[in-house]
Amino acid sequence: MLARRQFLQLAAAVPLVPFGLRDAFAQSYPSKPVRMIVASAPGGQTDTTARLLTAKLTQSLGQSFIIENMGGAAGSMGTVAVARAVPDGYTLLAAGSSIAINNSLYPKIAYDPYKDFAPISLLCSSPHLLVIHPSIPAQNVNELVALARANPGKYSYSSAGPGTPAHLAGELFKQAFGVDITHVPFKGGGPGIMSTLGGHTSMAVTALPTGMAYVRDGGLRALGLFSSKRASTLPGIPTMAEATGHDLPADIVNGFLAPAKTPRPIVDAIYREIVKAMAAPDVRERLAKLGFDPVASTPEEFETWIKIEGARWGKVIRDAKITAD
Repeated sequence: MLARRQFLQLAAAVPLVPFGLRDAFAQSYPSKPVRMIVASAPGGQTDTTARLLTAKLTQSLGQSFIIENMGGAAGSMGTVAVARAVPDGYTLLAAGSSIAINNSLYPKIAYDPYKDFAPISLLCSSPHLLVIHPSIPAQNVNELVALARANPGKYSYSSAGPGTPAHLAGELFKQAFGVDITHVPFKGGGPGIMSTLGGHTSMAVTALPTGMAYVRDGGLRALGLFSSKRASTLPGIPTMAEATGHDLPADIVNGFLAPAKTPRPIVDAIYREIVKAMAAPDVRERLAKLGFDPVASTPEEFETWIKIEGARWGKVIRDAKITAD
């Protein structure tokens, strides 16, 4: 099995699907507008990156890719809608990390992430960031761990909500270092970061795009990235492996999927256009400003990523006894 970090390497210049693969489906696709369901509210990271990429797909394929936001039930509403759609390439899903998480987080969901979809490509990724209020007397992750171990239950961290990738990254941190830090969930990353900014919570595990502005202006102190490499937007912040010797990758990812049994030539046609889009300087520049790195994985890599991440986060969820409530 491929190593996890291979899925989050820049792959835009390496199209792995044979370009000669064509049949009647691919030659005529798309012949009408394509419905792209975003399984989250407008304005979030999945929505923003999906709009960036669908604009490129509209240009290159000559048909409109129309965004339809369908949030609710932690993304399950929109995800189920795509799982049950006709597999003809005209209803697609823009999904975030929840596609690999919800199966373990909820006792029962109305779709199977491994059987109900044809993965097309991981689009981009962004790490989570550990930030603390400036009043906390720690200059690096090891000092923070020492403080937390010496004061069990004294410190708290905010997240975007129970069962979110930020919450799971926080629990991964606690499990790795054996520390007792209280989780304080909020309804979204913005309120969570505001809590830490105001000193109501000691620290926050936040998406890099949400937290980096507050780090730059000095309102929060960043200690480490949940990533295998440093971020170009905050190059001075070490990864957890650099800071502690523990590699704790916890990325936010966005990807496109189709319903299961969508003809493979259509999946390949969309993937090829994603590769081209990710190579475009304007897309790369925009993603960098948002705090994301382009990925453009193959359909097979995306499928394997879902399985690997599903198993990895499932263990974190079970060990921490996390529920979606």
